[in-house]
Amino acid sequence: MNEAQTLYEVLRQSVRPEIVDAFERRVRDAPDHKLCRINALAFAAAEGLDEEETVAGFLQASRLGIFELSWNVLCPGCGGVLDANTSLKTVQSTEYTCALCAAGYEPTLDEMVEVTFTVSPRVRHIAAHNPHALPPAEYFRQIYWGSGIDLPEGDYEAKVDEFVLEALELPPGEKAVISLQLPAEFVIVFEPVTHAAQFLDMKGEPTKERRNLSLVFDRSHRHSETLTLQPGPIRVQVENHAEVRTLPSVCVAGEALHALLGRRRPFLTAKRLLSNQTFRDIYRTDTLDVDQRLKITSLTFLFTDLRGSTELYERVGDLAAFDLVRTHFKVLNEIVAAEAGAVVKTIGDAVMATFPTPDRAVAAAMRMRDAMRALNEERGSEDLLLKIGIHEGPCIAVNLNERQDYFGQTVNIASRVQHLATSREIFATGSVLDDPRASSLLTDRGLNPMAHNMTLRGIANEISIFAIP
Repeated sequence: MNEAQTLYEVLRQSVRPEIVDAFERRVRDAPDHKLCRINALAFAAAEGLDEEETVAGFLQASRLGIFELSWNVLCPGCGGVLDANTSLKTVQSTEYTCALCAAGYEPTLDEMVEVTFTVSPRVRHIAAHNPHALPPAEYFRQIYWGSGIDLPEGDYEAKVDEFVLEALELPPGEKAVISLQLPAEFVIVFEPVTHAAQFLDMKGEPTKERRNLSLVFDRSHRHSETLTLQPGPIRVQVENHAEVRTLPSVCVAGEALHALLGRRRPFLTAKRLLSNQTFRDIYRTDTLDVDQRLKITSLTFLFTDLRGSTELYERVGDLAAFDLVRTHFKVLNEIVAAEAGAVVKTIGDAVMATFPTPDRAVAAAMRMRDAMRALNEERGSEDLLLKIGIHEGPCIAVNLNERQDYFGQTVNIASRVQHLATSREIFATGSVLDDPRASSLLTDRGLNPMAHNMTLRGIANEISIFAIP
């Protein structure tokens, strides 16, 4: 048995066999480009697998060394990878600039940081393990564009040829000249390795006069200022001052390019992964640096607490109460993980959990209430009375007390909403029920939440809170 087969056998101990079989088939049979920066959600859809279980499988496989994780900062406009990282800890810049879109962005973990998986060289060597040897078209496909761009399979190179007029490979320290006839189009001389671009707005009467343009690639010049020129012949001198090969490409920014970049698909975001229980269990504190502060524009928080737990210990005794509370934690953990969430921490008898979307938190809350009711019926008692509060909003991901945690007013409001609830109640804020999927979930179950305007301690304005029956 070779090393790869041994790793797959170990993986089968923690991951469903059909998922491991799908990994093994992909690694064994797929062309190289399908093993570089794999989109876990697209993989699950193509194989007919459950998304959450597939993501957990990729994480477990990465822990064993079958795949390698990459945290890629994306341009929201063109979907290009502005920075690739083996750890979220190295996402440190306060702003990332896309030369192709001539725009700067403050990184957020919602849609600007994707998580992808590349096969490890110990399992199979692929061309992308040496990206600076890839042909230009393959560099764009495998390294520059993120996994959210749904690139065509069979006619990919033909589609690229529709908008790339010229592309060349330029070794470090070398010079070259690109001579070509430019049409009356908006043209971009783009270099994807150093992320440099020169915009050329070709308009007016065509000319036969040859123009000259000089560009230097060295990771510091962006060439984003637009030059207006007449259509006609041009001589572009390019010079590579970078330490690696560069790939100057002359592209027409027209319908063909926009059509290619307009093909989008869901991808695994950093926000979703940070709210994944398997990820938290495997990576624990090795996620963020202690001084890192990463923004999330929307995350849903769920807080629970047991009502009357002090009286419970008094009534049934410490040992029985401890076992009962531990059973309650186990059930809640399982429900949170099944609804794509993660338990951030427990505080006494309380739980703080996060979910990528409000509907998953609402679904989890209703399952928790039903589970506690079933445990009480089984015991013939009313010992487990759960109070639940849910709120959605922006926050900051931080490393706090050697744990990946969250900070901000959204967290404070979610906690205080839970404190307002009485036994067996689920309180959710208006931002939660404004989510179409969450409101649809309640409508499908015939539930009509009751609205109350309330003032929370430390919050200046009243907020709408809904009691979910």
